[in-house]
Amino acid sequence: MFRRSSILAGLLVACCSLLFAQEKPAAKAEPAKEVKWEPLFDGKSLAGWKSTEFGGEGEVTVKDGQIVLEMGQPMTGVTIKDGSKLPKDNYEITLQAMKRKGDDFFCALTFPIRDAHASFVVGGWGGSVVGLSSIDGQDASENETTDYVTLEKNKWYTVRVRVAGGKVQCWLNDKQQVDVELKDKRISTRIEVDISKPLGICCYNTEAAVKDFKLRKLEAGKE
Repeated sequence: MFRRSSILAGLLVACCSLLFAQEKPAAKAEPAKEVKWEPLFDGKSLAGWKSTEFGGEGEVTVKDGQIVLEMGQPMTGVTIKDGSKLPKDNYEITLQAMKRKGDDFFCALTFPIRDAHASFVVGGWGGSVVGLSSIDGQDASENETTDYVTLEKNKWYTVRVRVAGGKVQCWLNDKQQVDVELKDKRISTRIEVDISKPLGICCYNTEAAVKDFKLRKLEAGKE
């Protein structure tokens, strides 16, 4: 009898141990590391930037935390001074841009895509065309990314580009305007903005302003 009780007690202890082991809280997963944005414009000066020498360009100034691009004949812009550390893949850039005067593009953001470059054009060809220049030799007014958008003066628009996962993608505010697979595509810039490489912003027959210009690197294979 005593032996049977001992066996039962042992089984009870074993069952309780197993139950408590199952009730232990699962180990917490490591939180995903937040990818930090790096400012490309300090909001105070043109440090790290230069006025793009298009010929006939307007004055470039910094005021109230904004880069102001005065109207040129026809273009005004800024280009990064040293692009040697810029990523060419797996990154995002975002900024805010405003058209202050004029009726054409107030933001053509030229940026690297692997071994090439392209420009995300906002408000071109008379003020409404949005798209990527160029794909297989066709510019933003005539390729698969062409869209027509009503764009207001004195209103901030958020521009975002992403080069990752074998694609180039661009957004205007919350609307995705570009989603292009890079495979078998020939990506290039129009000759007029070649001087904006490797990273630059310009406007055409308009006065524009830019702020909150920043970049973040993405982990390869993740978005």
